[in-house]
Amino acid sequence: MSWLITGGAGYIGAHVVRAMVASGERVVVLDDLSTGLPERLPPGVPLVRGSVADGPLVAGALTEHGVTGVVHLAARKQVAESVAEPLLYYRDNVGGLTTLLAAVAAAGVRRLVFSSSAAVYGSPDVPLVTEETPCRPVNPYGETKLAGEWLVRAAGRAHGVHTVCLRYFNVAGAAVPELADRGAGNVIPLFFERIEAGLPPVIFGDDYPTPDGTCVRDYVHVADLATAHLAAARLLAGVAPEAPAGDLTVNVGTGVGVSVRELAAAVTEVTGAAAPVVAERRPGDPPRVVASAELARERLGFVARHGLAEMVGSAWDGWRRQADAG
Repeated sequence: MSWLITGGAGYIGAHVVRAMVASGERVVVLDDLSTGLPERLPPGVPLVRGSVADGPLVAGALTEHGVTGVVHLAARKQVAESVAEPLLYYRDNVGGLTTLLAAVAAAGVRRLVFSSSAAVYGSPDVPLVTEETPCRPVNPYGETKLAGEWLVRAAGRAHGVHTVCLRYFNVAGAAVPELADRGAGNVIPLFFERIEAGLPPVIFGDDYPTPDGTCVRDYVHVADLATAHLAAARLLAGVAPEAPAGDLTVNVGTGVGVSVRELAAAVTEVTGAAAPVVAERRPGDPPRVVASAELARERLGFVARHGLAEMVGSAWDGWRRQADAG
C-alpha cells in the first residue's frame, strides 16, 4: 500500500504520518502549508505542496507515487471563522473534497479514510453520543463535515471506493513537543495563551446542567487519534479491491467526560498558573458532548491509551518549546 495523506504537515496530520511511517506504511503528503509545517514530516517522506482543489496536481501525485489509498485531513476547521466565512468553508471543505474524489475515482484508488468531526452532531442531548445519534450541526464547519461524509459515501458507492469516516471528538496533546498544536483555536492552547500573557484561564459559563456547572467534553490524545487512522487504513488495506464498496463511520473518543473546570485544574497544576476565572457563556456551547467509543473498539480494535494528565503535560511541553524557539 502507498498512502496519500492530505494535510499531512498539520498538527493532526503530522501525527498520522508519524504513526503510519513508524508502522512501515509508504506515505506521501499533499499540503498547501497554509497551516502545515514541512519540518513536522519525518525524513524521506515526499511532500507535494499544493491544494486538494488543484485537480491536476492531485492526479499527478496519485500517479507518480503509485497511491493505493488516501487519508484526507486537509480542511479548514475553525468554528467561528466558518460562521463569518461560510462560503470559504464550503468552497474548501466540500469543493476541495469533490475535486479530490474525482481524482481518486479517475486513478482507480479504492480506499479512503475521511477526517470528520463530532461537530456533525451539533448539540446532542444524550449521555453518550453514538454513531446513530442524529446529526444536527449548528455551524457551517459542522455542516461541511457532514456534507463531506455524504459525499464520501456516495462517491464510494458509485466508484467502488471503500471508505471510513472518523468523527473526532476534542483533540489534545502531542506525541513529541515539536508536533504540538501551534494554533490557539482549541481550549487548551487558549488557556496557554492566557497564561503566557500573565492572565488566568477563562471558563465560559458555570451554570450548565452538569455536575460542576461547566461544559463536559471528551478529550482524546492526538497520538491515540493517529492510531485510529492507522487502524482504519489497515482495515481498508485488508479489503479486496474488487469487493463491493463498503463504508464505516465511527466516533474517535475515550467515552470519558471531562468538565472545563476539571480541565482548567489540570492545566493550572501543570503550569502553576492562577486559578481560572469565569466569564459569560458563549452562544452555542452544548452542556455535554461525550463519545460512545464502542464501535471503534469493535470494528477498528481502537482503545484510547492516554489520559488527561498526559494530554495537558505534552501540550504544555510543546507550547513552551514553541515559545523558547520564537
